[in-house]
Amino acid sequence: MQYNFTNFKAEIKKVGEFLSKEYSQLNIGRASPMVLDGVMVESYGSRVPLKNTASVSIEDPKTLRVAPWDKNQIKDIEKAIASANLGLSVASDDSGVRVIFPQLTTETRQKLVKVLKDKLEEARIAVRREREVIWKDVEMKEKEGKLTEDEKFRAKDELQKIIDEANKSLEASFEKKQKEVMG
Repeated sequence: MQYNFTNFKAEIKKVGEFLSKEYSQLNIGRASPMVLDGVMVESYGSRVPLKNTASVSIEDPKTLRVAPWDKNQIKDIEKAIASANLGLSVASDDSGVRVIFPQLTTETRQKLVKVLKDKLEEARIAVRREREVIWKDVEMKEKEGKLTEDEKFRAKDELQKIIDEANKSLEASFEKKQKEVMG
């Protein structure tokens, strides 16, 4: 009986998607609506995602326009973006909020690369955690007699191939984003 890695591959894919999402939310000096995905706005007594209270569009390469559906929420939206600590400048006018992305300095770029590395390490840790779960399952199945010793070692080799491929993919995401940040 061969060991089934389908669930493991799905979990590894989720880790890759997590890393991509984390990277897309970082301010790299270019206006990107995804940077505001994590912003929560106080709206009628509850905290809701910004995208549920306003539309976000790109005004120019360094500016986003946040147009609330209810003009009374402009101040709440401005406050939420400012308090999200994203390193963005916020200015409101009568029709909404302008979010300005500052020019990145060398120091800021280096800090961003450090954050990118931290996110990469989080993803690698998640992959290792998943590997441990699968390996324990393989060993358990061998003890129960559902896998032979040869099948166990074949599963170990296959597991390592999947891990190497996943780490290569995560590393490629990091390098691509690092090039974007460093310009």
